[in-house]
Amino acid sequence: MGLAKLLKPEAVKVVNAASSKKRLMQDLGDLVESVYGFQANSVVEALMAREALGPTGVGHGVALPHARLDGLDAVVGAFILLDRPVDFASVDRQPVDIAFALFAPEEAGVEHLKALALVSRTLRDSAICSKLRANPDPATLYTILTEEPSVQAA
Repeated sequence: MGLAKLLKPEAVKVVNAASSKKRLMQDLGDLVESVYGFQANSVVEALMAREALGPTGVGHGVALPHARLDGLDAVVGAFILLDRPVDFASVDRQPVDIAFALFAPEEAGVEHLKALALVSRTLRDSAICSKLRANPDPATLYTILTEEPSVQAA
């Protein structure tokens, strides 16, 4: 499974005005509403409920907020690059400027975990994160996120 199966090109956005974690969550809610048709308020509530269990800021300026949404039939994602990092209560206490949100059906089991692992692996790659931060164009960001890793010949 590649990120192209989780992420629509229109679900990638650059945000210039997020001033807080809550504002970032609202931006994610608005993006999910416009791309996938779910009510922004429901999305934000689900993200914040998950966040109350423990922060999803994984370090190095990256956050992986995620939640289950009633009515979804597959795992989907939304990506936001911030022009200015915001405090996210991350594990390393670094502010976040890359947020990849995942949304799974209520009954999703292993598919949700596989998707979360894939996104986590991708965004743990400092070269990918550097490329993302250097290219504030949504189409370019989508390409960076969805390009298959090159395979080294033996």
